[in-house]
Amino acid sequence: MGMVREPVVSGTFYPDDPKILADNIRGYLRNAKFERIKGEIVGIVSPHAGYIYSGQVVAYGMKAVSMGSYDTVIVMGSSHREYFEGAAIMDAGRYRTPLGSVDIDEELARAIMDENKLVFSDAEIHGPEHSLEVQIPFLQTVLSGFKLVPMVIGSHEGDICASLARAIYEGIRREGRRRHILLVGSTDLSHYHSYADAMRLDKLVVDRLETFDIQGMMEDFNNEICEACGKGPIIVTMMLSRLLGAGTSKVLKYTNSGDVSGDKGNVVGYMSAVFYRAEGAMA
Repeated sequence: MGMVREPVVSGTFYPDDPKILADNIRGYLRNAKFERIKGEIVGIVSPHAGYIYSGQVVAYGMKAVSMGSYDTVIVMGSSHREYFEGAAIMDAGRYRTPLGSVDIDEELARAIMDENKLVFSDAEIHGPEHSLEVQIPFLQTVLSGFKLVPMVIGSHEGDICASLARAIYEGIRREGRRRHILLVGSTDLSHYHSYADAMRLDKLVVDRLETFDIQGMMEDFNNEICEACGKGPIIVTMMLSRLLGAGTSKVLKYTNSGDVSGDKGNVVGYMSAVFYRAEGAMA
């Protein structure tokens, strides 16, 4: 059956009891209210903090994709423990949460690796990394019958992100062209600023996402005028969504931890956004 990546933040970032976890997620989804996205969603950006802080924000993007059907979900998270160039992929086995296991899309994972040596197999990097894991129980709730390609991105330089996006795109063209693919870029925004400073910093990211401005986003990150722990996942998701035909984006929800805890001294920002092919633009 291959390797099983066991959950490492269940019981801390989210409940480890399946019933409580499922009930919590369904509650977040019920409370997420927004106008229907008029088109086919290709990618989303989603936060990865503990559910008590970010779960309601995660629910916006996940509820949006629940209206579609996807065969494979490529989840891209940031490396919180080490820097490396490129992306570490799980290319075999299963990914487990309290809600069950999801099979890895081995054919697509290996096709992506074949496109560029920047994408390499390394399950050990995935072991302690929470940025992907937090997304999976939501995906298990809103989708059915999907496979997974988990990727941990170790850097956010523009040329590396462009190479990763191209490798994933070519792998999809070769092995995944008959599949419906969803991209999930996992990131939180600014960390441990005052509420007012966080709002100012995060607005820069929100505005770039709302306008689908990839170049502007990269320049802002390079100039360090805004923050996100998942810079690489954001940029690759934007680039790859564009390559896959998305021409429109929308930020569905922004908040920060101060809105939940009431402590506005040192907050973390969270945002949910979608990239889609507008109805009139779909082939």
